[in-house]
Amino acid sequence: QVQLVESGGGLVQAGGSLRLSCAASGRTFSGYAMGWFRQAPGKEREIVAAISWSGGDTYYADSVKGRFTISRDNAKNTAYLQLNSLKPEDTAAYYCAVAMTSFLQTVPSRYYNWGQGTQVTVSS
Repeated sequence: QVQLVESGGGLVQAGGSLRLSCAASGRTFSGYAMGWFRQAPGKEREIVAAISWSGGDTYYADSVKGRFTISRDNAKNTAYLQLNSLKPEDTAAYYCAVAMTSFLQTVPSRYYNWGQGTQVTVSS
């Protein structure tokens, strides 16, 4: 079983940057695609970015494309989400999860073992 813990969130002004980390324990990331999601109050959880097990394939939501970068270091059992040029509309709780496939997935229902989330708040 894989347990995930997100960290790195915080309060930042518009235009600033944060790097979120997703640390895994219990098992390695080997064989698992990873995804980052976010959920704002009163809204559904949405995918932000996803990455294949090898890291060779990535996906980004249109709203974050060009500003966010997903990466992973399988040797460290850690995935990352670099958030640049942050906007107030990026404010949300950010979650990571694993998919039971090596290929990246974009549907939340394909993901499991969600972390507890880390809050990102962007002030205007």
